[in-house]
Amino acid sequence: MSIVLVGLNHKTAPVEVRERLAFTDEACADSLRALVDGEIVREGLIVSTCNRVEILAASAGNHGAEAAGRLSDFLSRAREVPVELFSGHLYTHADEAAVRHVFRVASSLDSLVVGEPQVLGQVRHSYSIAVEAGTAGRVLHKLVHHALHVAKRVRNETGIAASAVSVSFTAVELGRKIFGSLQGATVLVIGAGEMAELAAQHLAGAGATRVLVANRTYETAQELAVKFGGEAVEFDALEQTLAEADIVICSTGAQDYVITPEMAERARASRRNRPAFFIDISVPRNVDPAVGKLGNLFVFDVDDLEAVVASNIREREREAERAELIVESEVMQFQQALRNLDIGPAVGALKGKLQRIAHEEFERQRSRLGPLSPEQERAIEAMLMSAVNKISHPVIHRMRRSYDKGEDGDVQAWRDIFGLEEEEP
Repeated sequence: MSIVLVGLNHKTAPVEVRERLAFTDEACADSLRALVDGEIVREGLIVSTCNRVEILAASAGNHGAEAAGRLSDFLSRAREVPVELFSGHLYTHADEAAVRHVFRVASSLDSLVVGEPQVLGQVRHSYSIAVEAGTAGRVLHKLVHHALHVAKRVRNETGIAASAVSVSFTAVELGRKIFGSLQGATVLVIGAGEMAELAAQHLAGAGATRVLVANRTYETAQELAVKFGGEAVEFDALEQTLAEADIVICSTGAQDYVITPEMAERARASRRNRPAFFIDISVPRNVDPAVGKLGNLFVFDVDDLEAVVASNIREREREAERAELIVESEVMQFQQALRNLDIGPAVGALKGKLQRIAHEEFERQRSRLGPLSPEQERAIEAMLMSAVNKISHPVIHRMRRSYDKGEDGDVQAWRDIFGLEEEEP
């Protein structure tokens, strides 16, 4: 059995190519059933995300090269896109290289942002579609479950996902580090655009007790507040609201300062000089840098955050090196398990056939033995099984040794000698 993978991703193909080859869930299931023919392509799975489209297949015998060609042709037919449009962007991996690639994808080592957690859920989802479509068999079952195990090891044994590498997430992480915990903290989000929404999402996940949302359009602020269990406040009441906020995250499209030193000073007085942190992820900046010169008021702008992001990315890259070592060790373990999986049916078929021959011969000769007690029946059964095990043991040992050495011809010879092809499931 060969494992083959054909695909393209954010590193090899621009978005205008990826989007034309992307599959919906429904198209995925229908296409997989058309792909798996039970002969050359025995099993199939499609991973389709905004950053990658990959087809993973298990092929019969030594048909890996033929299967790879079928996969690229299938991609063209299924998405109605000429091969010439995407062939220069494709990569092909077979057997060990394919296994390594799947493990790296599941562990987010091949992601646009190394260490991001979403890809593991996408792999799980793709696998569930293949299972429902009936195109995932024993090889892909084993491969995907092993990939999930590898991803878990990488998460638990490295710090690959420990450091924030997006500006909005870093802003929230900075607030959490400053306070130790966001439990009990009041956070004010000014703005309701994409960056502000991401910040609100991270804040909700980080356990902020109270999230206030201010926007020039009050209805927009309400929509964002409802989405994350927060409270909308009128933009005209921004100065009064500042006095309530321990952390202010500002992300608007304003071309001038939304928060001035005078506003911040009055809010500080109302807070009785308790510290407050302003995290400005707007460009142009919306918090006057002079606010940071006031006592117990601290201002971080997007450059400060990007410096943290760059440092975190370098840290993730160091952790990724440790993760790669885990992947390599797991690839070797999986390859051994796959070899056992391939030789297993032949071994089982051999023992089953010899046991059946022994039982048939016993039944044929039984009338000559006369009446037998239950104890005698069990003794004869034990003797027959012992004889079968002793006869089959050296043959099985030789088959396994030949298989481990890659001597497929020897293994096939044993299959032919004992007529095992029709016995194997």
